[in-house]
Parts: sequence; structure tokens; C-alpha cells
Amino acid sequence: MTARVLVVDDVRANVKLLEAKLTAEYFETLTAMSGVQALEMVERYAPDIVLLDVMMPSMDGIEVCQRLKANPRSRHIPVIMVTALDQPEDRVRGLAAGADDFLTKPVDDTALFSRLRNLVRLKMLTDELMARAATSERMGFIDGSFAHVLDRPGEVLLVDDSGLLAGRISQGLAGHHRVTLVQAPQEAVNRAASGAFDLVMVNLDQREFDGLRLCSQLRSLTATRNLPILVVHGPDDGSRILRALDMGVNDYLTRPIDTNELLARVNTQVRRWRYTESLRRGLQRSMEMAITDELTGFFNRRYMETHLSTLIEKSLHRARPSSVLAIDIDYFKSINDTFGHDAGDMILRECAVRLRSAIRNLDLPCRVGGEEFIVILPDTPEAVARNIAERLRRSIGQTPFFIGEGRIPVAITVSIGVAGLNTPEDTPELLLKRADQALYEAKRSGRDRVMCSAA
Repeated sequence: MTARVLVVDDVRANVKLLEAKLTAEYFETLTAMSGVQALEMVERYAPDIVLLDVMMPSMDGIEVCQRLKANPRSRHIPVIMVTALDQPEDRVRGLAAGADDFLTKPVDDTALFSRLRNLVRLKMLTDELMARAATSERMGFIDGSFAHVLDRPGEVLLVDDSGLLAGRISQGLAGHHRVTLVQAPQEAVNRAASGAFDLVMVNLDQREFDGLRLCSQLRSLTATRNLPILVVHGPDDGSRILRALDMGVNDYLTRPIDTNELLARVNTQVRRWRYTESLRRGLQRSMEMAITDELTGFFNRRYMETHLSTLIEKSLHRARPSSVLAIDIDYFKSINDTFGHDAGDMILRECAVRLRSAIRNLDLPCRVGGEEFIVILPDTPEAVARNIAERLRRSIGQTPFFIGEGRIPVAITVSIGVAGLNTPEDTPELLLKRADQALYEAKRSGRDRVMCSAA
């Protein structure tokens, strides 16, 4: 996996060395010799990842990282700090500034490239979500601001049967995140798949099972494939950490645990997870809005036409009957004129509720116009569809609607046209046309009635 990497260091020899190593691994490399230049390069070229020295004159790496993470255009770009500083407090400062990792010189090449590829995979996923979210936001489907979901306490699932970590981790995260301890691997998988957690922490040194195998299982299941995993390992577990990163583990923490580093790494993972999940939920909402009517929750005309075409094709192929109902609220314009559009919207919503209760779960109700509905009835002969239509008409017409704060009772009725598949040559257009003609006949005959189409 290749990517565009920005190398930032004020020592030219260090820049050239990293540039040569990255190029040999087929990474595209950009370079900057100062913090100011790094910010300019990020703004201009939008790299996939930043390798950032900490000790630089004028503007050090901590400030550069803070500025990158404060900018909405660059906050999702992973930052790895590479420095000669090796004290725990230095590492915590970098992580608290928003860095994704903190590597001490001299950096092991295998560890560096494994970490790079791991973070690039996450970045590409986020990029795809952001691109789709930007399109939905321009269309007005979603709000692009997710700040309100990033700062509440996280739910952390800790998997450890050794009894060595629970107290230390719970104490280190107290007041910031809630920790749930499980010991059995299957319980861990079930709990993680429930969707209740923002992060899974796994002790690699379990007594009864292989912690890496649990990580692999979490990454293989759809429900937990993207859930962040942070593993805790011993000081001599370098090879296992590389394997963990290769399989998609997000981060690691070395024992003995520094509580400040623990909190910084957990904060980073929880915030990133909340951000990407907000993007996913926004995209899901935008897809729903693209095919549903916001007022009633029914599918819209676009979805109805696509679904009806598929239904007719399947019905004809299997020689099964299908029907449609064309429904129109009687005298709806006079309701809007008399009581106002808010009352009209209320009646539409209540009609949708009654309509839904009068049809079957397999039936598909759609709103296709102001007061017009289409109901698709799979596996339903026209005679049965007429009975369903009569039940629907009575459901709406027998009980008055109450409008406004004064709860004014208003009688509402509907006219319904029924049409069923007749010949193998039927198309969605012909079926809808016959239902509309039957609806028109119901209107012409006095309204508040059901009419079937002429064959």
C-alpha cells in the first residue's frame, strides 16, 4: 500500500535518509524543513500522512501537530512524531497534541513502515467517508458538524483474563472513560459486536487464549471490522506488535503502563471512532433521505418506480400476481385553504399512520405527490387488493381527524384506484396508468370509494 508522505525535519541529513527509505518502499515523498513550511505543504498537497520531528526552531513539532489537528481540512491526517526525545512525558505531550504515534530515533524501519501502512489504511477509509459526506452535505442531506459527539466519555471494552491490567487501566481512565472488563474471548466478541463500545483494549498476554487471534476475529466480523482495537503488550513483543498492526490493530501500549500515555492514546482512538461513526451515520441518513419522504416516512416516487419495475419482473417470471393501489385524499386543497398547511401536514402524517396500520408488512407504501400515495402489493391478486383498499378506506374515513390546539374534528376520506397485473406485456407505466384511471373513476363517481381498473 503506497501513500503520499510529508517528512518534516530541520536537519537535512535526516530528511534525505527518510526520503530515501520511503522511496525505496514506493511511498511518494514530500519534504519540509520547518514547521511553517510543513503547514504550507499540508495545505497545498494534502498528504496522506506526516512524519514530524519534534525539536525544530521557531515552531516545534508539538505546535505544528496542534495546528494540523485544529484545522478541519487536516485534522484527519495521521501524524507520526519521530524524535530523539524518549521520556514518557515527551511521548504524552505528542499524543496529547493529536499525534497518532510517537517513535524514538533511531527508528526501526520495519516498525515504521508497518505503522505507516496501518495508518494509511485508516486514512483512506476516512477519506472515502468524508468525500461521500461532503456530497451529501452539499445536497443538504446532512450537517457536516460533528463536534457535539466527540467529547463525551467513551465506552471501553477491556479483554484481560490475567488480572494484571484491569485495576491500572480503570484507574487511569477514571473520570474520562468507562471501562467494562471481560475475560472470555467469545464474550468479548459478543459484547464488541453489540455496538455499545467505542474501543476494545486487548491484553496480548492472556492466560487461556491468544490475544492476537481475538484481534483477528474482531477484524474478520462485519459488526466489529472497523471498531478500534488497542493492544497492551510487554517490552519485548516487537514482532507481535508488527503482526497486530498488519492485521489492522489501531494502536498499542507497552507495559509498564504510563497512565498519562494510556489516557492520551485512548482519547485519540475514541475521538477518531466517534468522528468516522458520525460520518457513517450521516451517510446512512442521507441515503434514507434520498429515497424516503421526510413528512410521512414512506418511500418516494424514485424508489417506488425502481421497486415496482423489479417487482413486476419477478412476478411475471414466477407467474405470481401483484397489484397497486393509487390513493388520493379527497378535497385536500380545501383543508389547506381552511385550516392552513400545518394542519394539512398533520393530516398527511396521520393518514400515513392509518395507511400503514391497514396494510401488511410486505406491502410497500409510497408518497408520490402532495396528497397522493401508491401502495405496492406483492403476491396479491386484484380481488384481494380491493379488499385491502376497502380496509384502508374505512381506516381513514371512519374516525375523524383532530386539528390544531382546539382539537377540531374533521372528517377525511380517500378515493382509491386498484390495478393488478394482467398480461406478460404489462409494464410499470401501464400498471400505474390503470390504477390512476381507476382512481379518477372513483373521484368522478363521488369520492370516498374504491374502484378497480378496467382490464
